[in-house]
Order: sequence, then C-alpha cells, then structure tokens
Amino acid sequence: MAKTRALLTETEREQIAGEHGDSRRYQATSRVRGRIEDELTEDIEILQKHHPDLLEELRSVVCEDNQ
Repeated sequence: MAKTRALLTETEREQIAGEHGDSRRYQATSRVRGRIEDELTEDIEILQKHHPDLLEELRSVVCEDNQ
C-alpha cells in the first residue's frame, strides 16, 4: 500500500528539518501552519459532528505523551 501524508509531505519534513536552507524551512512552516489553522480545524469539526470515535483516535495519537 502506498504511503500517504498526514500533515507534512516528505519534502516538507526535510525542509522543516533544515535540509534545504532557511528560506525553504520558513516556507514549509508557513504552509503547515495554514493547514493547522484552516484545514485541520475544519476536519476536527466534521469528525466531532459525524464520527466522534475517529476524532478520539486522532486525539489519542496527537495528545499522546511520548516521553
């Protein structure tokens, strides 16, 4: 099965990690910030209304304490 992206593309992962210079890192950060503020917010609202179990799965991954 082909790998799909969640929030970041593979290139954005590299850019945010600083592998392509500061300018690219800044651009990638801006794109991802927009997704978080716009698209992810809307997705969460839809999940909350139509599939709360799936929203809980998302929360468990995002809010998991990785320490």
